[in-house]
Amino acid sequence: MSKPLLALGLLLCGLAQAQSSEEQDLALAFGDSALVSIATGSAQPLRRAPAVAAVITAADIEAMGASDLDQVLERVPGLHVGRGSGTYTPLYVARGIYSQFNPQILMLQNGVPMTTLLVGNRGNGWGGLPVQHIARIEVMLSPGSALYGSDAYAGVINIVTKGPRDLHGGEAGLRLGSFGARDAWLQQGGKLGPAEYAAFVQRGRGKGARNLVEADAQSFNDATFGSHASLAPGALNNGHDSWDANLDLALEGWRWRINYKLRELGTGAGISQALDPQGLYRTERLVSDLSWQQAALLPDLSAGFGLSALHYSQQFPRPLQIYPAGVRFPTGVFADGMFGAPETWERQWRLHAYLGYEGLAHHKLRAGLGYEDLDLYRTRELKNFAFAANGLPIPLPTITDHSDIDPFMRPQRRSVAYAYLQDDWQLAPDWTLTLGLRHDRYSDFGNTTNPRLALVWEAAYNLSAKLLYGQAFRAPAFNEQYSISNPVARGNPAIRPETLATREAQLIWQPGRHLQLSLAAFEHRLRDLIRTTPNAQPGTGTTFNNTGDQSGRGLELSGSWDPGAGLHLQLSLSQQRSRDESSGRSPGYAPRRHAYLLADWRVSEAWQLGAQLNRVAGRERPPGDVRPPVADYTNVDLSLRHAPQGARWSVAALLRNATDSDQREPSLAPGRLVNDLPLAPRSLSVELDFRY
Repeated sequence: MSKPLLALGLLLCGLAQAQSSEEQDLALAFGDSALVSIATGSAQPLRRAPAVAAVITAADIEAMGASDLDQVLERVPGLHVGRGSGTYTPLYVARGIYSQFNPQILMLQNGVPMTTLLVGNRGNGWGGLPVQHIARIEVMLSPGSALYGSDAYAGVINIVTKGPRDLHGGEAGLRLGSFGARDAWLQQGGKLGPAEYAAFVQRGRGKGARNLVEADAQSFNDATFGSHASLAPGALNNGHDSWDANLDLALEGWRWRINYKLRELGTGAGISQALDPQGLYRTERLVSDLSWQQAALLPDLSAGFGLSALHYSQQFPRPLQIYPAGVRFPTGVFADGMFGAPETWERQWRLHAYLGYEGLAHHKLRAGLGYEDLDLYRTRELKNFAFAANGLPIPLPTITDHSDIDPFMRPQRRSVAYAYLQDDWQLAPDWTLTLGLRHDRYSDFGNTTNPRLALVWEAAYNLSAKLLYGQAFRAPAFNEQYSISNPVARGNPAIRPETLATREAQLIWQPGRHLQLSLAAFEHRLRDLIRTTPNAQPGTGTTFNNTGDQSGRGLELSGSWDPGAGLHLQLSLSQQRSRDESSGRSPGYAPRRHAYLLADWRVSEAWQLGAQLNRVAGRERPPGDVRPPVADYTNVDLSLRHAPQGARWSVAALLRNATDSDQREPSLAPGRLVNDLPLAPRSLSVELDFRY
C-alpha cells in the first residue's frame, strides 16, 4: 500500500477511537439531504456512496454568483477548468489527466451523454452552459466505466436541470456585464392537468475578453520562412452568441425532456494557435430523452428504461483562418490566407433498461442492458489547400469543397451493446461492499470489461471511510481512428482503448453539527495512451497509436464550516504528482497544487455577500517544451446580492478577477503561443431576477 493510502488508514483508526459511544441523530450529524445518485444509479447519502463524489446545489451556485458551469466546477477538489486555444473551449483537468481535446471526462445532462463523435468530447464549439436552470451538479472523479461505459475515465459530471418540483411559478432575469455581455432568461414550472412541466429559455451574447496575444504560431513561421504575416500582437476572438432551451414533462413514472443548444463562437487564439479574427464556429445540439421508472413494480423489484436521441452539427459560416494572408511554406505562399472548414453532422440513439431487486437478504442488486447507435452520417470540408506527403500544405487557388476528393474523414458509424451487474452487499450493520462489472461490445474495435469494488465503513455516527478500486476505458474518438487526409495526424483503425486503474481511500468526518471534513487519497495508472507518433518512412507525417503510460497519486482535502452569524465557509485543497512513464518526467499542464476558498455571509435577511479565492499552482511543462513553468495565479471574485424579504425581485453584482491579476493557462508544446493563453481581466456584471 502506498504512503498516502497507509497514512489515511492510520488516521481513520485514530478518529474512530476518539468518537463518543453516544448515538446521535444521523440526519442531524450529516445532513442526509446531500444525496448523490451518480455513484450507483440510485440516490443515497453522500457519505455512503461508493465513490469520491461531490454535489453542488442551486443554492450553492447562487452563493457563488456563478453564471456559467465552468465557474462552478472549479470548486470541486481535484478538478481544474483549463482552456484550449481554439474557441477557448473548457478543459476539465481531473487529477493530473490532461489532453488537447479533453475526452477523458464524461459529461451527462440528466443522465444523457453530451459526447460528440469527432474528437470524443462535448464538442469543440461547446461554449459553456448557463446555470439558471441547473438544480444540482453531481461530480465523481472515480472511474465510472463499470456503470457508464466509455469516457467515464477520469470522472463523470452529471448536470441535473430544474424539473417541475423545483419551479413554483415563473422567473425572468437579465444580466449585463463587461465585454458586451448580455443575457436574458425565462423559466416556468407548473401543472398541465395530471402532468407537470418545467420550461426554460435563455439568450446570451457578448464580445468576450480581447486579451492581447504577444506572439503566435505564425510568428514562429515568420521567423522560420522569412515572412511577415503574423497578426500578433493582436486580440483574442472570444465573441459568443447562444440560445438554450429546455422542456421537461412528468406524468407519474414517465419523464420526457427535450433540450436545444445553439452556439456561435469566435476562434479564441486560433485553431492552429495563429490568431484568427474572422472564423466562426456554429454548433447546434438537440437532445430528446424519454424515460420511465417504477420503484415498486413488484415486491422488492424496481425497473426503468430510457430512450434518447441526439443530433449535433458543427458548421463554419465563416471558414477558419488557419494561417493569415501572406503565410509562406516551402510548398508556396497563401496570398489571402490558409482557410479550412471541417464540418460534421451526427445522430446518436441510446436505449437502456435496468432491474433492481432487494428480495435477497443484505443485497441490493441492479442489472442493466443497453444499446447505442452512433452515426457520424455526413462530413463536408471546404479548404484552399492540399497536403504534400511530408504534411506541408500546398496552396490552391480558391476555397472549394473537397468532400468527394480528399475529405478529412468520411462518414463513420459505430454501435455499442453492453450489460452490467451491480451488488450493494450489506456485510454488517456498518459495512457495505459494492461490486460492479460492465461488459461493452464495440462494432469497430472489440470488447472491454471493467470492474469496480468499493468498501464503505460507517465507523461511527459521524465518521465514514471508503476504500475503492475501479477500472475504466476511453474508446478511440473517430478522428483517432478514421482521419484520412491530414498526414500530420492520420487515423489508425487498429488502435485500442486507453485504460485506467485507480485505487482510492476517503474519510468523511463531522466533528460538530456545523463542521464537516473530507480527506481523499488516490493512485492511478493510465495505459495505452493514444498519441501521434512519426511514421516509419521519414518525412511522411504522424499517425495515432497506443503509446506511453502515465501514473499519478494525490491528496484532496475539503471542508465546510458554519461558524455562526450567517457565515458559511467552504475550502478545498488538492495536490497531485503525475509521471510520464516513457520520459520519467511530469506530463505537464495540470496544476500540482490547487486551493479554493468560498466565504458566503448572509449579512441579513435581505443582503448576502460572497468572496471566492482560487489558487492554481505548480503547472510544469511537458517533455520537449523548454519554456519556464507556467506562472501560478490567484483569482479573487466578489459578489453582492440583495433580495428584500417578501419581495418578488432580487439584484446581484459580481466582480470577477477583482485584483485584475495576470492569469494564464498553458498552451500546447512546443509553445507556438509562447506566452500561453491569457484569461479575462477584471470584469463586472449586474443581474436582476423577478419571480412571479
